[in-house]
Amino acid sequence: MIVINFSHPLTEEQLAQIEALAGQKVERVIEIPTQLDPAAPFAPQVAELADKVGFSPREWQTLPILINPPSLNFIAVTLLAELHGRMGYFPTIIRLRPVANATPPRFEVAELINLQAVRDRAREQRK
Repeated sequence: MIVINFSHPLTEEQLAQIEALAGQKVERVIEIPTQLDPAAPFAPQVAELADKVGFSPREWQTLPILINPPSLNFIAVTLLAELHGRMGYFPTIIRLRPVANATPPRFEVAELINLQAVRDRAREQRK
């Protein structure tokens, strides 16, 4: 499984949590620094972020991928639209949460959210 990280670096502990939740080994982490120019349109900048991953169209559609999205909501939702176009489905994302009372602040993996399954369930409401 490949983790594409558009956020802060993941710790070894977080990677172990991801593996436990996914039931698969993380074979590779691709770090994509995500700093966008707020004065410029986001869609082209997000497309450039996805290009930096370096995958071919076939790889986007066939590799086992987990996404750690950026924390800024406008970038995250634009990125999900871009990835859906490249992958043909919504990816599974990693949700981190703060560890209670941790000093210094730490984050743990709360869950893996299969966005395609969320979408498919929501589709049932359209009937």
